[in-house]
Amino acid sequence: MGQLIGLLATREWPAGKVRDRVFGWQGDLSPRGQSVTLRLTGALHALRLKGHESLDAVYPPAQVTDDVLWNAVSDTLVSDADTIDRWLDSAPQTNEVRRAATLIAIGHWLTDRFGLPIRTSELGASGGLNLHWDAYGLAIGDHIYGAQTPALALTPTWEGPLPPIATPVVAERAGVDLNPLDPTNPDDALRLRAYLWPDQPHRMDLTLAAIKAATTRVAGGDGVDWLKTRMAHVPGQLHMIYTTVAWQYFPPEKQAEGIALIEAAGASATKDTPLAWFGMENDGGERGAALTLRLWPGDLRLDFGRADFHGRWVAWRNP
Repeated sequence: MGQLIGLLATREWPAGKVRDRVFGWQGDLSPRGQSVTLRLTGALHALRLKGHESLDAVYPPAQVTDDVLWNAVSDTLVSDADTIDRWLDSAPQTNEVRRAATLIAIGHWLTDRFGLPIRTSELGASGGLNLHWDAYGLAIGDHIYGAQTPALALTPTWEGPLPPIATPVVAERAGVDLNPLDPTNPDDALRLRAYLWPDQPHRMDLTLAAIKAATTRVAGGDGVDWLKTRMAHVPGQLHMIYTTVAWQYFPPEKQAEGIALIEAAGASATKDTPLAWFGMENDGGERGAALTLRLWPGDLRLDFGRADFHGRWVAWRNP
C-alpha cells in the first residue's frame, strides 16, 4: 500500500473520468475529511478481489517494480473508470474489527462502574461487525477479556493499566448507517473486505471471522434522526452510544444536532438509567485516535487515552 500510494502521489495519471474526478475534488481529501485516497484504493482492491487479471498479477503476494505496478494501475484507471467512479461516490466503510478492542475495554469499565446490562447504539455502523464487540476476545498479556468462547481474538499492543475485570452483558444492540451493509450479501461482504489493505492478510482473516459471526442487521438512514427514536431511558439499563472513526463523516449541522440530542437525554439520566457516549475518533492529534467518554448523570468528560486507527495498539488510561 505504501508503494501504491506513493505512485498515486508522484506519477502522471492517465486522462479520463477518474483523474478529472479526483483532481477536481471539492473539500478535504485527507483522512481527517473525505478520505479520497482510501476510496480509490478500496475501489482498486475490490476489482482485484473480483478477479481483475491485471491487478491480480501485481497485488500481494506478488512483488513488482514501481513501473510494473503503475502500468497496471494506470490502465485500470481508464478501463474500469465507471466502476471506480461509483466507489468514489461513497465514504469508506472499513468496519475495522480490531477497533473493537476499545469497545471491549470500555464495556468492562462501564460494567465495573454501574453493574447494569448495556443497550448499545452505534452510529456509522457500516456492516455491523463492531456491533458484536462483546462476542470477541481481547488478550492483554496473560489477561483475557470479552467472550469466553470468542468468535475471534484481538491482540493489540497494550500500553497503560488494565481495564477492570467485569464482563459486560449486552441486553440489546442496534446500529445505523447511511449505506448499511449486509455481511450475508456477497456484494456487501466484498465492500467490507475491499477497504482492508491487501498486504495485511491477518486483518482479512479477522474480518472474515466477524462476517461469519454477524447476526444483527444495520438500519439505514441518517444517524441522528435514527438516534432520536432510541433516546428514551430504560430502567435498569445503561445506554451506550458509540462511534469508531465515523463521527468525522457527519456534516457539522448533524454533529451539532446529535450533541444537543444526547446532552438533552443526559440531563435526565439517573444512576438507574445512565447514558454513556464513547468515541474513538480523529481529533487531529499526532498519534492515533482519541478515546473519549461523556457520562451521565453528571456530564463527566473522561479521557481514556488513544488508540491506533486500525486497532494495532491501545494506549489506555483509567480515569
